[in-house]
Amino acid sequence: MSRRVIWKGAISFGLVHIPVALHAATSEQGLDFDWLDKRSMDPVGYKRVNKRTGREVARENIVKGIAYEEGQYVVLSQEEIAAAYPKTTQTIEIEAFVAAADIPFVYLQRPYYIAPINKAAKVYALLREILHKSGKVGIAKVVIQTKQHLALLAPVGPALVLELLRWGGEVRSWDELDLPPAGSKAAGLSAKELQMAEQLVSEMSQRWHAEDFTDTFKEQILKLVEEKIKAGDTATVSEVETTSADTAGAKIYDLTEMLQRSLNKSPGKAARPRSAKAPAGKRTSTAKAKPSPKRSTA
Repeated sequence: MSRRVIWKGAISFGLVHIPVALHAATSEQGLDFDWLDKRSMDPVGYKRVNKRTGREVARENIVKGIAYEEGQYVVLSQEEIAAAYPKTTQTIEIEAFVAAADIPFVYLQRPYYIAPINKAAKVYALLREILHKSGKVGIAKVVIQTKQHLALLAPVGPALVLELLRWGGEVRSWDELDLPPAGSKAAGLSAKELQMAEQLVSEMSQRWHAEDFTDTFKEQILKLVEEKIKAGDTATVSEVETTSADTAGAKIYDLTEMLQRSLNKSPGKAARPRSAKAPAGKRTSTAKAKPSPKRSTA
């Protein structure tokens, strides 16, 4: 677990005030596939383009709007959006305590570890133990990075965990689904069927150990990558320099990159540097498969 502190504040309920620090409890372990141009093995990225004209749009010409009808938008300024942000209070304000079993799993979103700071260990332990003993969790509101969240505060082993929750309006109702009625009798289940199902569940039951369950897709892909590396089945991807603001959009390559690009070309063909200005819809900047929040402009 990373010891990097994401947020510092306090847990507050009644007159109790517990100084705490927030730490990430999870990390993304997915595979990061980059997009490449199969003809030249150059990285492929995103651009902000006008969907009607296909032309790139400068950042200063982009505004934010919310659709209220088909093709009709309300445009909001950055100042209006900033004014609506919730005020940062640095407090996990517990509004109620509820039974842990009353909260459906569908509301759970993202967990964080909470650790005591500033000599708050004793009162931290007090809250943790009373939650363990009562089987209850705290429901709180907290602002993290200007965004307000509904959250659940629960004891997990020696730690208190802050689990961000989805708001009620974000969870869809199951009323329109064709579901069997609740209750074994209403669903038409016989005593024998229930007995056999209970026996099967009992035989398949075990203690929970996260390491017993692995991402088989990721394992297979990494195994395939390792086999291709050993077989020499790899490709060289040239790094593409980002456009500098003082070059007026010109693309500059150093000698090493130009030589590498030349070596990557097929024999007998002269390497030609790309034009300083790329046609609309083509990529010239290095980017991952996901869009980058920053871009250079002339």
